[in-house]
Amino acid sequence: MAEQIPLHPVRCPANRKRAAFLSAPGPGSERPRRFLLEDESAHLDEMPLMMCEGGFENEESDYQTLPRARAARRPRGLTRLLCGLWKLLCTNCCDCLVNVCRRKKELKARTVWLGCPEKCEEKHPRNAIKNQKYNIFTFVPGVLYEQFKFFLNLYFLVVSCSQFVPALKIGYLYTYWAPLGFVLAVTIIREAIDECRRFQRDKEVNGQSYTKLTARGRVQVQSSDIQVGDLILVEKNQRIPSDMIFLRTSEKAGSCFIRTDQLDGETDWKLKAAVSCTQRLPAMADLFSIRAYVCAQKPQMDIHSFEGTFTREDSDPPVHESLSIENTLWASAVVASGTVLGVVIYTGQETRSVMNTSHPKNKVGLLDLELNQLTKALFVALVVLSLVMVALQGFVGPWYRSLFRFLLLFSYIIPISLRVNLDMGKAACGWMIMRDQSIPGTVVRTSTIPEELGRLVYLLTDKTGTLTQNEMVFKRLHLGAVSYSTDSMDEVQGHLRQAYAQASAGGGTPPRKAAPSGPRVRRSVGSRVQEAVRAIALCHNVTPVYEARPGLSRDPEQAEADQDLSDQNRSYQASSPDEVALVRWTESVGLTLVSRDLGSMQLRTPGGHILTFCVLQLFPFTSETKRMGIIVRDEATAEITFYVKGADVAMAPIVQYNDWLDEECGNMAREGLRTLVVAKRTLTEEQYQDFESRYTQARLSLHDRALKVAAVVESLEREMELLCLTGVEDQLQADVRPTLELLRNAGIKIWMLTGDKLETATCIAKSSHLVSRTQDTHVFRPVTTRGEAHLELNAFRRKQDCALVISGDSLEVCLRYYEHELVELACQCPAVVCGRCSPTQKAHIAGLLQRTGRRTCAIGDGGNDVSMIQAADCGIGIEGKEGRQASLAADFSIRQFRHIGRLLVVHGRSSYKRSAALGQFVMHRGLVISTMQVRHRVHHVPRLLSGAGPRRGA
Repeated sequence: MAEQIPLHPVRCPANRKRAAFLSAPGPGSERPRRFLLEDESAHLDEMPLMMCEGGFENEESDYQTLPRARAARRPRGLTRLLCGLWKLLCTNCCDCLVNVCRRKKELKARTVWLGCPEKCEEKHPRNAIKNQKYNIFTFVPGVLYEQFKFFLNLYFLVVSCSQFVPALKIGYLYTYWAPLGFVLAVTIIREAIDECRRFQRDKEVNGQSYTKLTARGRVQVQSSDIQVGDLILVEKNQRIPSDMIFLRTSEKAGSCFIRTDQLDGETDWKLKAAVSCTQRLPAMADLFSIRAYVCAQKPQMDIHSFEGTFTREDSDPPVHESLSIENTLWASAVVASGTVLGVVIYTGQETRSVMNTSHPKNKVGLLDLELNQLTKALFVALVVLSLVMVALQGFVGPWYRSLFRFLLLFSYIIPISLRVNLDMGKAACGWMIMRDQSIPGTVVRTSTIPEELGRLVYLLTDKTGTLTQNEMVFKRLHLGAVSYSTDSMDEVQGHLRQAYAQASAGGGTPPRKAAPSGPRVRRSVGSRVQEAVRAIALCHNVTPVYEARPGLSRDPEQAEADQDLSDQNRSYQASSPDEVALVRWTESVGLTLVSRDLGSMQLRTPGGHILTFCVLQLFPFTSETKRMGIIVRDEATAEITFYVKGADVAMAPIVQYNDWLDEECGNMAREGLRTLVVAKRTLTEEQYQDFESRYTQARLSLHDRALKVAAVVESLEREMELLCLTGVEDQLQADVRPTLELLRNAGIKIWMLTGDKLETATCIAKSSHLVSRTQDTHVFRPVTTRGEAHLELNAFRRKQDCALVISGDSLEVCLRYYEHELVELACQCPAVVCGRCSPTQKAHIAGLLQRTGRRTCAIGDGGNDVSMIQAADCGIGIEGKEGRQASLAADFSIRQFRHIGRLLVVHGRSSYKRSAALGQFVMHRGLVISTMQVRHRVHHVPRLLSGAGPRRGA
């Protein structure tokens, strides 16, 4: 990409000389003793990324075996030795002081007994949320420090304080203290109002009442009083107060839905499953009659994974059940269905939501920083001018007093009204932004940085709810020989109706065994359409939801009986909008999902018959496998079928040979469609029983559980029958394409940071024209080690003018070892797409771009975007479906993404030009006034002009 960029690993001192990589010695040769061979991690420490094209000719295996030797340096005299000892002593002392001041508690795994907080071996933090920046003692000192840490304000303070000295007084006190006091008063009042608002919000959240289940019954506790080990009951539409393990629910299926839009930015509901051992208990009070505990991993930031175990000791034999992310209820999520009961495992600062939230910072515009530097230069000029004037007088008498009076006399060079004028001008720019009828609803929450909107280089944007509406529409179905689009779906409906009518007339399909390997009989188009639609209707994680009739009993059983099961009252909920779009499409062609629980699923055919399927196993989608699967048994035929759907890169190796999949996937991707490949495999009863035993054993493993489970599932994913290829379109926000094109023409580079899947993010980047269709994209391969990251960075460096697509896990590894190299290469890309990006990673990326000296802007609409918005130089929030959390935390709030074009290009540019012009005017005015004073002073020193003595009035 840029051959001139020197690529070296980080974490190494800049002055350390690079050791040479020596070739292995020949037979019989002896390596000099002054070269010491080190281990792999050490030689990776100083191995430079390959700089020439010839370096890429080596195989990847050669990279791991390249030896590195370093010349052992001898101390050069006593000076070098003393400097080394002094440096080592200072480093150790500083580290000790930092560790003592921070007092960071080491996070450990824990054992939590159900309903017994007193059994906790360690002290855990309070379950209180605190977003305040100051307390009652640090408010005034903190605000004053933030103001006077800049040289401009400090200079004004010193000049104003000098007027209390009679010998230095040259004017009225109010002429100096009034402007400074006005600025300080406005700043303190504004910070006090913001601090009071934060305090009220924290008090409201911490004071929310929850039901705690105890041995004596139910009691009401505040959110801040919840402890690890408590059993908390959370009602529908209530916020989850802390991280919990899901024990019981009022739903008969043993599962519930939660909304995580304020946690990961996804508006789709997530299905959570209760622990089966506790769900089977007759009543909630029976939890206190058993001896059970939960073993949980140490608190961490990853919101997409969890490993733990549930153990019941009083049963014979003891019950052991593995826990995963499906059994967790993270804090800040909202219960969407039923009533849930959970045991608290993490509280306060150890919850996932708090660990992924960064503290806000005081944002200062680049114009203010430039004026601060210019003030220093003007102060130096002021001191030089004052010294010249004292020198012209001959340094007679108390010349230092004259020097200080000259400094005060010429202080108009740095006018004290500069800050007041700029603040008033910025406030006027903010008022004009809010009054613009072309961008209605725009709110300026930070009036001190409107000019930053016109100086941006990087725009970091979220995907879900920001660029897209998060509404999927089914567009295309491809069966290999025939393709159906939106205008030919009536043909699919006709084939499906005819196929099920024939099956109904024939009395149903007889039981079939697994098809033997061998030549396949070519089936008709109707049977292939029927098989494909049935696979789409079964292979998903969607649950139909029926709203209860208003005004009826709130008892769970009675409410379930009073539900309206009509098609108009049915809605679908799933963890991915793609799956909802697919199920809605199957309903439109005649095959409807009418009910589902953890163990069964029912479909309604076009003729009104109900098909019941038993769900034997479900394998959810993961970013590693890029596919999901389900094993079902048809209750009518007893046929066991394994269905799988996923991305084409993950499905191509496991399906039977075909000559159309790659080509059609490319065609749909160029149209901006999100593709899914669907396949199946029929299993015999013996094959399934063997798989179930191996799968159960792998899930109970305490070591390398994920690897063992994946290996067992992969044993089934072989020679699967390819059924169809689907294409789904995500609806974009209004005028997204022209807005992105406008920003690119303005010289702004756009990075998409999303918590969604990498494939989804790539499709949206292409459909929104964030990445043009003719532009190459480099998909960064998943890396887990330093060596893999090294090789992949070398491969990425060879690409020319391509967009970078990288996952959050790979990004974390690269930033750990090659932070500088990755940022420098990515900054030269026309666009960057990062998927599965956590809120902390978003904020980290914003901070890295700020270190390059370029101004960054972050825009989002969910609670997971708050950290990124607060970390960027300028944050913009969108009021959308995910609430107002991002809008309230941002510096600017808008209604739609298209408004950002006018906000940046028109108002940002004009605010910058006006602020710069105002600053130049005030400074030039001060220079003119100071020049007049210098001329007046020189005129009253006639001896310097004619050789005579000074006048008395001088």
